[in-house]
Amino acid sequence: MDKIYYSGFAALIGRPNVGKSTLMNQLIGQKIAITSNKPQTTRNRIQTVYTEERGQIIFLDTPGIHRAKNKLGEYMVNVAERVLMEVDVILWLVEPTTYIGAGEQAIAEKLNAQKTPVVLVINKIDTVKKEEILKSIAAYKELIDFADIVPVSALKAENTNKLVDVIFKYLPEGPMYYDEDTVTDQPERQIVAEIIREKALRLLSDEIPHGIAVCIERMRERTGGRLIDIDATIICERESHKGIIIGKQGAMLKKIGTQARVGMENLLDTKVNLKLWVKIRKDWRESEAMLKNFGFKDSNF
Repeated sequence: MDKIYYSGFAALIGRPNVGKSTLMNQLIGQKIAITSNKPQTTRNRIQTVYTEERGQIIFLDTPGIHRAKNKLGEYMVNVAERVLMEVDVILWLVEPTTYIGAGEQAIAEKLNAQKTPVVLVINKIDTVKKEEILKSIAAYKELIDFADIVPVSALKAENTNKLVDVIFKYLPEGPMYYDEDTVTDQPERQIVAEIIREKALRLLSDEIPHGIAVCIERMRERTGGRLIDIDATIICERESHKGIIIGKQGAMLKKIGTQARVGMENLLDTKVNLKLWVKIRKDWRESEAMLKNFGFKDSNF
């Protein structure tokens, strides 16, 4: 008798900074999405693939749903909302709290309009007592008729196996979409650009990171395949930001480059020669043409 496979799509949604990318990286078993403690870290939808004997889950990690303040913000919200209509199950990540703010209320309204099953995933359970988790479940239950509720800690990998079991309940029967060794559909150039952006997000002060993008100018493997040359430009919006990114005698840019190179070498499994530049492009977040140039897809504007 032929083995039955279940294959389908699961969207990870939630407000910025609830741990969507951390959870996805944990489930996949390697780093694909960048993480930082700053909101709006994820800008595009990132697709990763989890394969095991039961079948295949294709995870879509979306930008956090928030009130857009510019073209980039509108783009990010459009990406997140469009994903909801394309998946078999929605995973709504929240923090273990009984306070349900306006942002969460807005997401609940959008989810109530969907026919897709919604699983409430209460993340960061390692940070609170069990009673707090139960209170949080009770508060969220009043908003939506959830298909399932799963408390997890993405950081500590607590209860993540249970979450995978729950996801499989809502996937249709069908063959795998990807080869079993596929982990992501992200092009290497895009992941490399995101690694640089992640290191910059982590090292720079709060007012700058939203105003930066990273453009890979060149990525070429040397003959013999033991070294990859990567030239990249960090785009910022102001002269003052450029100064901070470069730092005193180039110290900050060097720090970003060193940390990014280590991440790239782990990803590409080869030595990397990374060269970084910084350029100013005023108000690039308001320019559709520039956003497209930096890899944001036309269909999400």
